Amino acid sequence: MKHISTDLKALSPTGLEEWVLELGEPKWRARQILRWMYAKNAVDSFESMLNLPVSLRNGLAKSARMERLKVQALFTARDQTVKALMQLPSGRNVESVLIPHFDDHGNPARLTVCVSSQVGCAMGCTFCATGKMGFHENLTCGQIVDQITYMRKIAYERFDRDISNVVYMGMGEPLLNYKALLASLAILTHPEACGLSPRRITVSTVGLARRIRDLANDAPSVNLAVSLHAPTESKRASIMPVSRNALTGLKALKPAMRYHTDTTGRPITFEYCLFRGFNDSLEDAGTLAQICHSVRAKVNLIMYNNVPGTEFERTSEEQLDEFMAHLSKRGVTVTVRRSRGADIAAACGQLANQSQT
Repeated sequence: MKHISTDLKALSPTGLEEWVLELGEPKWRARQILRWMYAKNAVDSFESMLNLPVSLRNGLAKSARMERLKVQALFTARDQTVKALMQLPSGRNVESVLIPHFDDHGNPARLTVCVSSQVGCAMGCTFCATGKMGFHENLTCGQIVDQITYMRKIAYERFDRDISNVVYMGMGEPLLNYKALLASLAILTHPEACGLSPRRITVSTVGLARRIRDLANDAPSVNLAVSLHAPTESKRASIMPVSRNALTGLKALKPAMRYHTDTTGRPITFEYCLFRGFNDSLEDAGTLAQICHSVRAKVNLIMYNNVPGTEFERTSEEQLDEFMAHLSKRGVTVTVRRSRGADIAAACGQLANQSQT
């Protein structure tokens, strides 16, 4: 039995299998442990893993641990969006959000978990509260999945149903925590763990070209969203530092996105936040349409959520309608994401822990 305590929740399903084999146990024990750690009725102790032999449970208690996020606070918005503030073993906090979407009869048609992959973010987008925090810490795969596990419980308690979708659109840049991202995707889609369809998972990135190619090869069934937010290099570079680098600017990003769509056969979604007087003109819409046609993409327009300390304002409803109509006329599939949870600072771009150091 190992003498060094291993955090099993920092291991991918494959890594857990390898660890179990090193113990002299059959590989299928890893599937049992996965189910106990991540399935609907996830447990906090090895003693609770009742279908494992007592000798194995005792051995796990001596040689392994299961680090779990601690819920510090829970906030509920007027629209029933739920934000959880969770503490890592380091003492830092991370936020995740459960977003309900209701049908015409008021029933929860879809429950989406917006999950964080880092504490803070190193990308420094000028309009984003998380970007203003700077980068503090990468999350392990288990810490990423723990957010979903907890929100699943909230979903059943409040809406009497399971979550339907997961989006990596919370704090951090997922592709800068790539190993943990892939491991968390493996856990989310593993039939003995969370059992989610990869088609119901979306990874959002500011556009790291090399990693977009890697993701096409490593996780071709998940959806990819790219935070574009401006249709020209100069405008994008003025609000997103990532576009100031030749390796990550639009010129490098376009062929990487084409590689992704060619490899996966799936369109990319452009996340496009509309800022009054900056990127919301019909000329901007026309240029955006050209990019969409060149890389096979659809557009998700976002009404900006005000962030203190920024100079940006959301565009008007009239300008939104004109912008959307201009895209539609040019054959672009376009949707609008309305703000959810803004009154508890849970909306797009608002996640930021005020107490971080």
